[in-house]
Amino acid sequence: MPPVSTFRTTLSRASLGALAGLLAGFTSLAVAELTAALVRPEAGPVTVVGGVVIDRTPAPVKDFAIRTFGENDKVVLQLGILVLLSLFAIALGVLALRHRRVGAAGVLLFGVVGAAAALSRPDTAGAGDALPSVVGAVAGAAVLYVLAGKVTPVGSPTGDEGTGGGWSRRGFLTTAAVTAAAATGAGVLGRVLSQQRGQGAVTSRNNLVLPAPASPAPPVPAGAQLKVPGVSAFTTPNRDFYRVDTALVVPKIDAGTWRLKIHGKGVTRPRTYTLDDLLTRPLIERDITLTCVSNEVGGPYVGNARWLGVRLSDLLTECGVQPPSRGGKADQLVARSVDGMTLGSPVEDVMDGRDAMLALGMNGEPLPFDHGFPVRMLVPGLYGYVSACKWIEDIELTTFDTYDPYWVKRKWARKAPIKTQARIDTPKPFARPAAGTVTVAGVAWAQRRGITRVQVRVGDGPWQDADLAAQDTVDTWRQWSYRWQATPGGHTLTVRATDNTGQVQTEQRARTIPDGASGWHSVFVTVT
Repeated sequence: MPPVSTFRTTLSRASLGALAGLLAGFTSLAVAELTAALVRPEAGPVTVVGGVVIDRTPAPVKDFAIRTFGENDKVVLQLGILVLLSLFAIALGVLALRHRRVGAAGVLLFGVVGAAAALSRPDTAGAGDALPSVVGAVAGAAVLYVLAGKVTPVGSPTGDEGTGGGWSRRGFLTTAAVTAAAATGAGVLGRVLSQQRGQGAVTSRNNLVLPAPASPAPPVPAGAQLKVPGVSAFTTPNRDFYRVDTALVVPKIDAGTWRLKIHGKGVTRPRTYTLDDLLTRPLIERDITLTCVSNEVGGPYVGNARWLGVRLSDLLTECGVQPPSRGGKADQLVARSVDGMTLGSPVEDVMDGRDAMLALGMNGEPLPFDHGFPVRMLVPGLYGYVSACKWIEDIELTTFDTYDPYWVKRKWARKAPIKTQARIDTPKPFARPAAGTVTVAGVAWAQRRGITRVQVRVGDGPWQDADLAAQDTVDTWRQWSYRWQATPGGHTLTVRATDNTGQVQTEQRARTIPDGASGWHSVFVTVT
């Protein structure tokens, strides 16, 4: 059995090796952050590796992440990447105590992985995107090589003046502190520079004045918003509107440099539009409810806003596009975002007279960056993954047979009309209301069809008609309420809706994959 002092020395060296590995990893990420600020913020290693992870993750896992973590799914992913990198860095630091070159080479290998990820991204800007990962890895490898060489070898004195070619513990810690300070400075400077790069986009949004619509939205009926505490607001504030996308870094695009290209099959007059080109056209204003296909029954990924934009069918007609029903050659419109995302919409739906638009404004202000500034696409009646491209920069006309967009490649349906759904907003699950009159209320939606009836059931009792708020349009959700005479005990409340076609919302449960969830929403409450 080795002496206790030798064991303690070995443990101490292992701790210093782990610290050296962590500092090497930290330095690598900080220098990469600084380099990305100078090259392109979207090329940072955590961002590009995270993007690859998102792209390669099976659809059921993505759906689980959205369902479990909601809009924090990207934060969880980034934290997970950082935790894994930290563990690998610790392992490389301990390895470098015996094999300095191997440990340093391991750091360089991560740089290669990051560079490959950067170059594989659909929004890559070229070889320059590999620089942050490469430069960061070189810096991290150098730090690990130097620090590993300063740890006192086993068998040498462990006091202030170590021998055997190693430095003292105090010398190591001093060097480590200097390294940490320098890396922190590089990381902070990188963040500052990245923010400055996006300042032009922020300024362009702040300076954007939206013109009055040529076709304003009709006033929302006075009875569309129920005076029931706990029910969702008819118009969802921008700050509360759901966000579901794959962008780890929200694109910040200068409105002055933004361009939209329309081209492809059946486009006889390809065009490229600037934001000013769109602003000078007649704008339409409409209340439209958006729904994400990842929304579970009763889920939060649905919201209603007042949108301002250019009618998309007018732009397509201007470019010579005809829908398939009139002999058009293309049946799919592929919208591309600046981050490489592709969404495919049926050309027939876009041009059938509904208020499909390129939106410039949301609830009376320019689009927030999170929601697509400067321009996004909207097609009422279709789930967002086939219709609501944010940060759009390219529209290509093609066919469903020749091209599969991002989500279709991942086994989601090509076409996805929104299903009829109703949700209970109040009372909340496991609430404990007092016996007596309890108002059950919520929202229902069936975009392009509208809601004509909502029914509530208590336990296994009969369905009872709820009172409907005023209907705005068939493209918006509709609020409802039901006055329930609650008796003490546990009760399950269930809701279902009927749309304007007479179709009753199905009871059959379906997952969100491949074309949206179905089933009745219910909550359990205990009446006291």
